[in-house]
Amino acid sequence: MEKRDYYEVLEISRTADAATIKAAYRKLALKYHPDRNNGDKQAEEKFKEASEAYQVLSDPNKKQIYDTYGHQGLSGQGGFGFSSTEDIFSSFGSIFEDLFGFGTGSSRGGWSRGRRGENVRYDLELEFSEAVFGTEKDIEFERHEFCEACSGTGSSSKSKGTCPTCGGSGQMRHSQGFFSISMPCSTCGGSGQVIKDPCKTCRGHGYVLKKKTINIKVPAGIDSGMKLRVEREGSCGSSSGLNGDLYVVVHIKEDPNFERDGSDVITQVSLSFPQAVFGCDLEIPVLKGTSTIHIKPGTRAGDRMVLKGEGIKNIQGIGRGDLYVEFQIEVPKKLSDDQAKALKDFAQSMGEDTSGYKTSFLNKVFKSKK
Repeated sequence: MEKRDYYEVLEISRTADAATIKAAYRKLALKYHPDRNNGDKQAEEKFKEASEAYQVLSDPNKKQIYDTYGHQGLSGQGGFGFSSTEDIFSSFGSIFEDLFGFGTGSSRGGWSRGRRGENVRYDLELEFSEAVFGTEKDIEFERHEFCEACSGTGSSSKSKGTCPTCGGSGQMRHSQGFFSISMPCSTCGGSGQVIKDPCKTCRGHGYVLKKKTINIKVPAGIDSGMKLRVEREGSCGSSSGLNGDLYVVVHIKEDPNFERDGSDVITQVSLSFPQAVFGCDLEIPVLKGTSTIHIKPGTRAGDRMVLKGEGIKNIQGIGRGDLYVEFQIEVPKKLSDDQAKALKDFAQSMGEDTSGYKTSFLNKVFKSKK
């Protein structure tokens, strides 16, 4: 079935801000929530549809792609959607805590006892060329993993007792107005069990901090501040809950030859006085090696040449930026007697009075135009 427009789903305009988007989703989530529409498949589908729309429109990067290319643009990102109501709660833990006052996870018959693990952040530093052309990296990071000593139970005997607060159900039902909500027990966290003999290795937590090494692929065109999301490589969940995600935050080193401006690149090239005056063919650095360009006679400091399509590949795979060559004029600090005489003769031929020169003539001739 063809997907509806996300703005239509949330019943908002395309100019809606982040607060409006969240408020619209909150309204629909409350209206079509499974606890308020027990067994209503149509309400469940609307709930999923609204959650999918919110996942895209609440994310600035995904929203920009959707606004530009629609659903087709998002298909290249692996697509969006949820195969079950449980997937929705795994992805929207924070907002469901805000809406209903409890954590993530849902299944038939009530709220799941499993809790999703925490996300993990890793800061990755890349060379300029690695960001431009893409690369692969082996990265090592720390995350929480199930304790092997107690098999993740947190108990030395690998057994737990019944929670005295909820009687083992893991749930506490609270009435709010005309409907009631089933919430995880605050004593046992929804597991229905409590630990009486904590494991000495993990101190009853059921998990320990361990190092993990994985290989990640860095796409060409990535920029500083962008994040790579690696699903299910974060910390372990509790009570069979899903692992969190790993977020790799990219930082790019400066390059001596190039300055980046989005997908465009700027490089500065120095010219001597004769090269600027008479023009020449000059070999310059480009992203892939070197290239020969033609310098026009009379080139001034600050002039630019544009090499179309010689910039950085757009990370979304659509087009490539340009390379801007910015010219600077080399001004020698010292001149020989013959060079000084030749320049004074040149100045005089242009009607300049050189008798009062106390500074280099070149500093005046090659002053950058504003």
